[in-house]
Amino acid sequence: MKAKIGIIGGSGFYKFLKGKEVLVKTPYGLPSDKILISEYAGQKIVFLPRHGKKHQFPPHKINYQANLFAFKKLGVERIIAPCAVGSLRLEIKPGDFVICDQFIDRTKKRNDTFFDGPKVVHISSAEPYCSELRKIAIRNTQKLKIPFLKRGTVVVIEGPRFSTKAESIYYSKIADVINMTQCPEVVLARELQMCYLNISLVTDYDVGIKGREDIETVSIQEIIKIFQKNTAVLKKLILEIIKEMPVQRKCSCQRALKDAVV
Repeated sequence: MKAKIGIIGGSGFYKFLKGKEVLVKTPYGLPSDKILISEYAGQKIVFLPRHGKKHQFPPHKINYQANLFAFKKLGVERIIAPCAVGSLRLEIKPGDFVICDQFIDRTKKRNDTFFDGPKVVHISSAEPYCSELRKIAIRNTQKLKIPFLKRGTVVVIEGPRFSTKAESIYYSKIADVINMTQCPEVVLARELQMCYLNISLVTDYDVGIKGREDIETVSIQEIIKIFQKNTAVLKKLILEIIKEMPVQRKCSCQRALKDAVV
């Protein structure tokens, strides 16, 4: 039985369930770490910590191509990808979850496609996150009474540095939360016609946003601390989502390459 569900763990989320670890080689090199294969609710699941179990890969050095290709090689059709985000709005508080539906890519030096020629592909990114998985996530977040937003735009910056106050003020005019890893991860998943769900966990307010001018700096130690504090709730949500996933996909993600090849 192939593992049709893949989980990508964010900062502070390095373990999930119990099972067997495998090293998966890809044409793009090795993924961030060994991949854990386990089972839950009668389904085979794979798990990979995005930054590696020792958090050895910063956002701009993660081998996103290898991570996504390794999942595809193992048979993954659906990906749940939680991550830590900073809030760009006063009303979005640390501890809140955001089920993102849009992104703005501000990265600049990452391999963000599997199609560098001679095969040329232009996928649509109008709706980058899986609509079917988002509905399931929203229902279960409500059921568990987790404070959350049904939708949100994440602006993805290159990193590894955090934003200046001027950048943060600018980003707050165009997005809701800020992160360093959503791109190219979501794009590469779409090119492989895999469903992709993001669950953003708000760990802090970004510097310089209106109403929180008192915040002078963002601490990575505090970010990981808040993320780990909420990891148990996050894992519970993920397990509830898995239990509700239909066997067959009805979304358009599986047809992302239709009419996209030149």
